[in-house]
Amino acid sequence: MKIQLKRMMLLINIQKLKISFIKCIMIGLMKQKLIKINKIFIFSLIFFSLTSCENKKPNILWITVEDISPDLGCYGDENANTPVLDKLASEGFIYTNAFANAPVCAPARSAIITGMYPSSIGSLHMRSYAQNISESGKLPEEFLFFPEIFRNNGYYCTNNEKEDYNLNIKRKIWDDSSLKAHWRNRKNKNNPFFSVFNLKMTHESCINDKEKHEQLTKSLPSELRINKDQINIPSYFPDNQIVRTLMARHYDNISQMDIRVGEILNDLKEDGLEENTIIFFYSDHGTGVPRHKRWLFDSGIKVPLIVYLPKKYRDLYNKKPGSSIDRLVSFVDLAPTALNISNIDIPENMQGKPFLGDNIENENKYVFISRGRMDERYDMQRGVRTKEFKYIRYYEPTKPYYQYMNTPEKGEIMKEIRKAHKNGTLPKFGELLMTKNKPYESLYNIIDDPIETKDLANDPIYIDILENLRLEHEKFMKDIFDIGLIPEPILRSWEEKYDDEIYSIVRNHDIFYEDLQIMSSSKDPRVLISGLDHQSEAVRFWAAQSLGNIKEKISKNLLSKILFKINDENLNVSISISRILIRQNLNDEIIFKTLKTGLIDNNEWTRLQSALVIDEFKIAAKKLENYIKKSKANDKNKYVVRVVNRSLNKLNNTNFIVK
Repeated sequence: MKIQLKRMMLLINIQKLKISFIKCIMIGLMKQKLIKINKIFIFSLIFFSLTSCENKKPNILWITVEDISPDLGCYGDENANTPVLDKLASEGFIYTNAFANAPVCAPARSAIITGMYPSSIGSLHMRSYAQNISESGKLPEEFLFFPEIFRNNGYYCTNNEKEDYNLNIKRKIWDDSSLKAHWRNRKNKNNPFFSVFNLKMTHESCINDKEKHEQLTKSLPSELRINKDQINIPSYFPDNQIVRTLMARHYDNISQMDIRVGEILNDLKEDGLEENTIIFFYSDHGTGVPRHKRWLFDSGIKVPLIVYLPKKYRDLYNKKPGSSIDRLVSFVDLAPTALNISNIDIPENMQGKPFLGDNIENENKYVFISRGRMDERYDMQRGVRTKEFKYIRYYEPTKPYYQYMNTPEKGEIMKEIRKAHKNGTLPKFGELLMTKNKPYESLYNIIDDPIETKDLANDPIYIDILENLRLEHEKFMKDIFDIGLIPEPILRSWEEKYDDEIYSIVRNHDIFYEDLQIMSSSKDPRVLISGLDHQSEAVRFWAAQSLGNIKEKISKNLLSKILFKINDENLNVSISISRILIRQNLNDEIIFKTLKTGLIDNNEWTRLQSALVIDEFKIAAKKLENYIKKSKANDKNKYVVRVVNRSLNKLNNTNFIVK
């Protein structure tokens, strides 16, 4: 309130000065009888003079980078050489509790561009489309992406150049989105701009690909390069020369990125725009190495966020430059914040909160995070983060932490983790994640255990915190209609059936969300078997999935009831029932016939579901070997090809590689 009053008084004083100045001009002109002054013109002149200052909007510059945790000097990382960003932080604000809402690029970017949770709009899976298949994730047409809102308010909006929003965007949302996009290209230099620069040299591929890394850093000065023998290695990685080399590449990439940030800031300075431009710097998610990118640990979701406010805009946040801000913020908050500091109304559909400007008194108590399909592997996870604790809910606990995924498995660090585990030399914190199964839920004290190695979910001292965060998680899922509970093949078939976006479908049709939550959480076989009779295929699917997650032996009587349900009218439910039966050591022919049918279905995500069940059980791969060979040769979905290739490699002890 004090800040608003100060701004109001400042504007009033400016207006008084302008009125006095204009009056002086008018009197002088009248006395000299040089011109006749029209009263309407006079008042128009006064009006536009008064409003020009008030309506002047700030320029906004976003510099985003790929795949880094807060690995910067200004965040206390001793490995980092980042003088440019350290200086920017000393003149701005460092946010110490900034998070991506998803730990991988495309879902995270969909949160940024929409101000909405990926789990609420159907953009959570990585990716929402696959090779040679048309994009499918989409939003209601009346929902505007934030650059469109800025453009409607007179901003020149550029994006250089990565988009990857995980949504089927059929309209032009930027004035320019290309490698040449720059605020300098605007025709009217008086127009405010919103410019984004996406820097790619810190991507995981630039760690794993030696040639690519060397090309990117060939001009990096020696004083900015890190000595691999002096680097701090995470305590869950093997500490050897291979791992040290790759982690050193990561920090050299960061140093190269820091130089590029300096070049962009120099452009701003050359154009005389430093004092008119608010600057944001952040990463799209955590570092591109195992246990970071793609994971809900802080190493995967916690990001650097630096905000610089020029002097004229310091009243947007009344803190001393160089301050560390511990406010909880996440990617859904970025678009509302940018709109708020530009005095533009925030659309009601946006789910984030502004953290700069007016009306920011109510801080977030929680940050909500989620993980869907990562490339070819499903492993539904959700999380709640406070300033002190992290709650993670694992919806598929029978799957290992480290599922085999094509991209990370190609990296040398993942290979070293596998090798060290096999040899018995993996550090104890690394071994925690090598189990065949996961718990139902986990709880971590972030203050005492920042790298999240001590699970407190079964500690009676923390039972109240566990139950509270579990309830917050369940409430939040229902509040936003988290569509993760709708299996991807069913989700996409619903979009075709209703000719509508999934966001609208779950709000305009009864999808029995409470029943979905019950079936996805229950461990009682009798409750779950009753769910196999539900009228919703999504509820039946989760009843089957949860039955398949039961580790204990199911009675013969109940198994016979489950087998009777295998010919469900929905193939995805039938495939899930097949999984239960194989896990319970049944091998009826109908089980494998169902999986074969799924493998040749028209729905690409049904084919993926079937391929994953086959990959889970060697007996299925053996019985269907000829069919999965055909799938590898012919399937257009690269994720299906990856899974069946893995099945064949395990079955035949081969090591064929696919893209």
